Amino acid sequence: MAKIRVVHQGDSYLYPSVASVLIGDYLQHVGQEPYDSLTNREREVLKLVAEGRSSRETADRLCVSIKTVLGHRTKIMGKMDIHNRTELVKYAIRKGLITADT
Repeated sequence: MAKIRVVHQGDSYLYPSVASVLIGDYLQHVGQEPYDSLTNREREVLKLVAEGRSSRETADRLCVSIKTVLGHRTKIMGKMDIHNRTELVKYAIRKGLITADT
């Protein structure tokens, strides 16, 4: 009954086992470099985008569709909390994936 009251008041309730899993997952990802969460293909796309390649050039180079490249780019930006191409380029330079004169 107390659980129902908690939810009714607008708060959240999680079973202890669920809370434990969520906390464990959170602690595993805290302090993790966002780049480490990227797949190898996402890293390739990040590098090519940061080098200034168009979506078409990236798709042709990786032998995939433009839609696939755009999907990878969306996932990269979400995982890294980056919101535009300029921020991607800055990140790639800081990370050493490209140089400023690339």
